[in-house]
Amino acid sequence: MVQRRACKKRSPAASGSEISRPVQRSTVEPGSHRRAQDHYGVNARLLLAQPTGVTMSDTMSPTEIDEFRARCRSFLDENATGMNMGGDPDPRGSKRLEYGQIFQKALTEAGLAGLTYPKEYGGQGLTKEHERIWREEYGNYPNMTFEFTISHGMCLPMLAEYGTHEQKAAYLADNISGEKVWCQMFSEPGAGSDVASLQTKAERDGDTWVINGQKVWTTLAHVSDYGVIIARTDASVPKHAGISMFIVPLDAPGVEIRPIHQIDGGKHFNEIFFTDVSIPADNLLGDLNNGWNMATAMLMYERVAIGSGAVSGVRHERADQLIEQAQKLGKIEDPVVRDRLMKLYIMETTASLVSMRTRAELKAGKTPGPGGSLGKLIGTNNMNFARDLSLELIGPGSVAWDGESGGGWARTALTGLQGGIAGGTNEIQRNIIGDRVLGLPRDIDVSKNVPFSELKVGTQRD
Repeated sequence: MVQRRACKKRSPAASGSEISRPVQRSTVEPGSHRRAQDHYGVNARLLLAQPTGVTMSDTMSPTEIDEFRARCRSFLDENATGMNMGGDPDPRGSKRLEYGQIFQKALTEAGLAGLTYPKEYGGQGLTKEHERIWREEYGNYPNMTFEFTISHGMCLPMLAEYGTHEQKAAYLADNISGEKVWCQMFSEPGAGSDVASLQTKAERDGDTWVINGQKVWTTLAHVSDYGVIIARTDASVPKHAGISMFIVPLDAPGVEIRPIHQIDGGKHFNEIFFTDVSIPADNLLGDLNNGWNMATAMLMYERVAIGSGAVSGVRHERADQLIEQAQKLGKIEDPVVRDRLMKLYIMETTASLVSMRTRAELKAGKTPGPGGSLGKLIGTNNMNFARDLSLELIGPGSVAWDGESGGGWARTALTGLQGGIAGGTNEIQRNIIGDRVLGLPRDIDVSKNVPFSELKVGTQRD
């Protein structure tokens, strides 16, 4: 059987729980992440056994692979030490961002940030193979860059793909280093799943664009420096045709950000109001009125980021956590529990394989396609299954606990409720898969060829 690295286990995506604490460096021997050990016990060993494989590369020699892998491990041993949230009820609050920025700064100084982006824009100019190796190694450590999922997983590739030379020179380096944080501003009160019905408008005024409107459910807007927004620039054409994408500094006059209080106690969602917000004409990202095509590409990057995360390879993060929890609670011998843990293990294996296929498309230079929707849908289903299983395992402890730091599992369960909505609802993902993968008939859209100004949407309703 394959022995698993006794590395620092990655904490849940959103928790202040006891397993979200940093590893005590005094009790962890240098290089212990690389030493093959088994710490789950005989039952879990049987549950977690998996085959090995040899990774081949057509761009790096075996020596280069070993040297770069060792370099990544050395950095991670020193810097990926976890986050002590101290029971912070907001799983995406400023404390997590502070940890992330410290880590990202060190990553930049070590020459490991923005591996595949050009050196002239703050990257390292390396290959996708370097990126793959980094993701494989990073997957064995606590996630220190969760707050940059949007900045690096969505905004950065869009800026790199569609930005002008001047835009790349102005924005990429600070994005890669984590010095500046970015958010995505798409959804509106009257335009969620049908985001093409958005009413926020941008009007040209000499050398500027003036933006008026409202966005909602904007993750991390309250700690972001910039945002990528889609706004209507032509209401005389059908709704998909008159949209453009812009870069907006969130400290611009006329931008008001209000927090949305969430069921899990956090406030990382926001609503944003734009009142005569003036931005330079050069802040147009991509071509005028091509915003819908760009938004579609960005949404696919988002789904890849949600479904794939910051790592690659076959991962069983939630299964690992729940196996450990079942052992602590003395339930690992229960055949029903073992069956459900095995099911979760298989589900996460499937999700990893889909993620690897999607990452392979990115490696080949392709813009993410419907595979991102498949990965996002699978990831959401896995999250829901793991949530239900965790609450079943913990029992009363999931709704009542001692101490301020307790309740991490309950908070994680509540946070996970947004999984089927964020990045496009599960229903939207199924429509995309049915249309673009299975070739099923598309939904009928009677508004497809109607000028937006004639549609009865939002405030245009009688």
